[in-house]
Amino acid sequence: MPANKNALIRYKTIDNCLRNRYRRWTLEDLVDACSEALYDMEGIRKGVSVRTVQGDIQMMRSDKLGYNAPIEVYDHKYYRYGIDDYSIMDMPMSQNDYDVMQEAVDMLRQLEGFEQFAEMSDVVSRLQDKLSISRNNRKPIIHFDSVPNLEGIRLLNPLYNYIAHRQTLRIMYQSFNARQPREFILCPYLLKEFRNRWFLFGSKADDLLLFNLALDRIKSVEPVDVPYRDNPDFDSEHFFDDVIGVSKNIHYKPRRIKFWASREQSMYIKTKPLHRSQQLVRENPEDGSCIFRIDVVINFEMYSVFMSYGPGIKIIYPREAVKYMRDKMKEALDLYDNGQTIEE
Repeated sequence: MPANKNALIRYKTIDNCLRNRYRRWTLEDLVDACSEALYDMEGIRKGVSVRTVQGDIQMMRSDKLGYNAPIEVYDHKYYRYGIDDYSIMDMPMSQNDYDVMQEAVDMLRQLEGFEQFAEMSDVVSRLQDKLSISRNNRKPIIHFDSVPNLEGIRLLNPLYNYIAHRQTLRIMYQSFNARQPREFILCPYLLKEFRNRWFLFGSKADDLLLFNLALDRIKSVEPVDVPYRDNPDFDSEHFFDDVIGVSKNIHYKPRRIKFWASREQSMYIKTKPLHRSQQLVRENPEDGSCIFRIDVVINFEMYSVFMSYGPGIKIIYPREAVKYMRDKMKEALDLYDNGQTIEE
């Protein structure tokens, strides 16, 4: 018996509640928790009914989904699991579950040959590896970079739905250097990930000023009855063609950046370019060092990428970029040479 996405969210929420044995859960508490979870994850403002949660509990108790959850009532009022450490998330997958998932993975693999789905290959590989781990009880073969318990990750799904439905939002946002949150009435356009951090791109509803907001700094999100507007200066498909990272002033034009790289770093950079525009300008046959160029809008992320290579890279053009790097490198050197002791 298939369960829809909202029902699965409720099952998982009830499961999380009942696993917390330090609190006594009434039916009303479970209703409130499910309502809050659906609002946070799906943007659904209509609350969950008592009857719905009662039906969820009965479904979890049954074998229709394979849970057979040992949910019991005590003191004629409170709910809990009758078995310590029980969780529906620990249930083994059935053979039918494996077959259905394998069919889905096989179908996705058929799309990998199409240019429109070229970026799906790593996702499909991740799914195949997870499926094999569960079925064969083996260690992972593929490891993807990820950050567990990433702050703000719970907002991905509701924000995705808001963007898809062209819904204007009221967002309370507090940057790292702000004492209080700031309100944005924003028309959201795009979610973008950079170095395991997610960002929301959107324009203010009144003047279409473009902002990118880090999800881990968003305090609250709610839909508002304000007309949704598109920003003609933001093309989500090509906006990032001339930038490294997520920071971009639409009034800045790409600059040609030339940089020298040592032999060791050149071998790496040749196979993993800093940017799609990267070109090899010249290679020194004596020491193997190279000069490359890229055409990008200068921003903080660009500098941070160059700094990550340490002494293996040197920007040689334009002059303002050379000066910025020199000043930052000098600050780093002074940090080590000033003799100041920093306690652990």
